Amino acid sequence: MAKAKFTTHLGMVDILPDESPKWRALENIIHQEAALFNFEEIRTPIMEQTELIVRGIGQLTDIVSKEIFAFTKGDSNYVLRPELTAPVVRAFVEHHLDQRGGSQKLYYMGPMFRAERPQKGRQRQFHQFGVEVIGTDAPAADVEVIAFMMRIYQRIGIKNFELKLNSVGDPESREGYKQALKDFLAPNLDKLSEVSQKRFEKNPMRILDSKEPEDQEFIKQAPVIQDYLNEESTQHFKKVCEALDALGINYTIDPYLVRGMDYYTRTAFELTSPDLGSQDALAGGGRYDLLVEEIGGQPTPAVGFAAGMERLLIACDELDIKLADDKKVDVYIVSLGEKARDWALTHLSALREAGISATMDYQGRSMKAQMKDANRENAHYTLIVGENELEAGEFTLRNMKESDEQSLSFANIIEKLS
Repeated sequence: MAKAKFTTHLGMVDILPDESPKWRALENIIHQEAALFNFEEIRTPIMEQTELIVRGIGQLTDIVSKEIFAFTKGDSNYVLRPELTAPVVRAFVEHHLDQRGGSQKLYYMGPMFRAERPQKGRQRQFHQFGVEVIGTDAPAADVEVIAFMMRIYQRIGIKNFELKLNSVGDPESREGYKQALKDFLAPNLDKLSEVSQKRFEKNPMRILDSKEPEDQEFIKQAPVIQDYLNEESTQHFKKVCEALDALGINYTIDPYLVRGMDYYTRTAFELTSPDLGSQDALAGGGRYDLLVEEIGGQPTPAVGFAAGMERLLIACDELDIKLADDKKVDVYIVSLGEKARDWALTHLSALREAGISATMDYQGRSMKAQMKDANRENAHYTLIVGENELEAGEFTLRNMKESDEQSLSFANIIEKLS
């Protein structure tokens, strides 16, 4: 087989016909569950202004400093979106969605782009789904977001996961904690990784999210933020935990969980699965009460999560969870001769209008070749049409699963299969 002249970009993968059904099945599950939770779908462009992403995610995050696909057109700077929370909030502000009244419960799915090293479950073009609840700081909203996230995995049949939970506090709580963290890290600052040294002054809490080996021992010994939460943040986190307990949702409190974006406040959470190996994150999110104001809106609390669709599908493969049925077609018309092919082409529409999926051979191949193709297409029935069948007005309907056949008029075939 000749080598292709053109190939996909590194880290960007074609989703081929054999893979598409499970993607579509996953998308349908998300749409169905979103409707049950009364979330409304929002779709935003894949391209956003660079400043939105920098302000929304944070200048010192790995995403902004290392991973964005950025380019310039004239006087404007753009990026391919690396995540969707900032774009959704931008749409909320730009289109004054707050004027619709009440909390806005939004969900999304689609492709994202990050210029990172491709590996299993992490491509440069990848897909996420997620939700955002904008307009309330009630702990109930945090719980609903987590419950929706958990429901997707439960619906699919993934049971081997762990929900990690933390509170990163409000701005007042974090100021005291940041100072305590800096006081702890300062004597060993030169021993931290280069990226953590850069984060030390502007956002030392992001050091807790470091994966660099030289940082791990210091992270394990660092002060925990729960000791620095004010009463309001403490009570908010307590109510979230109590509600999760009431719903029977198990969780582990991880005092060093801060998530990878600068915009998180109060509740932060992450869902992991050991079935994914070292890249074990399935989903993550939290509250971001400052982001709407940061990108030009009125102070507005919000909470949400995002989940990687490729990683979810990998987990399904590892657990032998089948999301979609094998490809099949109800009827394959086997046409023998030019008149039969003309008849087949004009009668496909009648089958389809009756809700019967149908296809035919276009190439005028032998009956043996067409029957072989019908098996490849996993046809339930073949409808065999030749000159004799056309003259008699009755056609051979063969059940490919049970190997029996009947001679029926076309009207009776539609009645039988409908």
